[in-house]
Amino acid sequence: MKVSLAKLAHARSGDKGDAANCGVIAYREEWYPIIRDALTVERVKAHFDGICLGPVERYELPNLWAVNFVLHNTLGGGGTVSLKLDAQGKTVASAMLLMEIDVPDDVAKACAS
Repeated sequence: MKVSLAKLAHARSGDKGDAANCGVIAYREEWYPIIRDALTVERVKAHFDGICLGPVERYELPNLWAVNFVLHNTLGGGGTVSLKLDAQGKTVASAMLLMEIDVPDDVAKACAS
């Protein structure tokens, strides 16, 4: 069953120069492996097609139930020089949480309540 990532996790994003940084943190420890396995570099790069023009790096933080991404060449030069509406990448987290991922039926039921 597919559910939006927002049902399983929260996220926070910001700028690192021209790169957007986005951490995705599972609400429950048992949901972390689902998120970790679903959020591959390729999947995140495809999700931000046309926005992220550079490579994507991924860092696993299992002790925090989190995965962190750095999306290079995403912010049009960074906060002080970019003409983009979101030059600091604050909306990247919200955009990430719109992604739908496959989960087992019991997880879908648990995150629906």
